Amino acid sequence: MSSMDSAILNSSQTSGTNSSTTASSDRMNDLTSTDFIKMMVAELQHQDPMEPMSNTEMLSQISQMRQITSNDKLSAGIESLMQGEALSTASSLIGKTVTGVNTLGENITGKVDKITIEGGGIAKLHVGNSIVEITSITAINET
Repeated sequence: MSSMDSAILNSSQTSGTNSSTTASSDRMNDLTSTDFIKMMVAELQHQDPMEPMSNTEMLSQISQMRQITSNDKLSAGIESLMQGEALSTASSLIGKTVTGVNTLGENITGKVDKITIEGGGIAKLHVGNSIVEITSITAINET
């Protein structure tokens, strides 16, 4: 393990409460492939010239970087697929009568006029003047 890796590991380890450990691990989970590349370049720039990083360590870090990039692309693909599935499922409800709880917490029954999908990927059904998330539907009836 290089000195930079040790410093990162040591800074993410705390001897305090679980909340500080959770916060540190959350910061490590939020690292992007760009952050990883920046850390790798910084490590190369600040390495000891008398003890440079071995080829094995370098290849290992490059492999890790590629794996992170691949995981990022896979996650984006899965998210896109899930959003498409949500759109397909919700669109099949257009014109049907649904019963559910709207975004104001009110029980409603009515015909689905249209659907929308926002950032979180949850389909929202427009029933008259109300909006019902697809997860809040309790019954579906043919018109």
